[in-house]
This record gives sequence, C-alpha cells and structure tokens, in this order.
Amino acid sequence: MNKTELIKPVAEAAGISQTQAKAAIEKVFDTLVETLKNGENATLLGFGSFTVVERPERQGVNPKTGEKITLAAKKVIKFKPSSRFEK
Repeated sequence: MNKTELIKPVAEAAGISQTQAKAAIEKVFDTLVETLKNGENATLLGFGSFTVVERPERQGVNPKTGEKITLAAKKVIKFKPSSRFEK
C-alpha cells in the first residue's frame, strides 16, 4: 500500500473527503519527519516507535576498485513495530 492507496479508506472511515484525508495524512507524515529531523523519537501507540540512532564512522570498500574508504558518521532512523504486528 502506498500513500495514495491509504487516502480512500481513511476518508471513508473518518467520514471526510479524500482531499481532507490526503491533507491529514500528509500533515501526520510531515510532523513525523520534522520530529525525527530534530533528533527526537516518535512513538505511535498500537503502531510502533521510530528512533534516531547515530551510526559511527566506519571503514568500507569501494566495490568497483576494492579501495578502502571511510564512511562518515550519520544519523539513521530505526522502526520497531508494536506487539500488535506479532499476531
């Protein structure tokens, strides 16, 4: 399912137009992105948790040349689903 496919069932369940549902879904995603960009974690009860994790600098290998390269430290997002998904 993609974002476009999510709009119709949300609109029907909430009793709103698809335009309103699209705006609401986009606002939710925008808010999650901004929260995570600010280094904060986000937990959606019954769905899961998004956490920001610092990945340290590490050594890698260029697959074309075999040359060793240094991969910079960066922040990555990890998702842990709620126990609801274990069923």
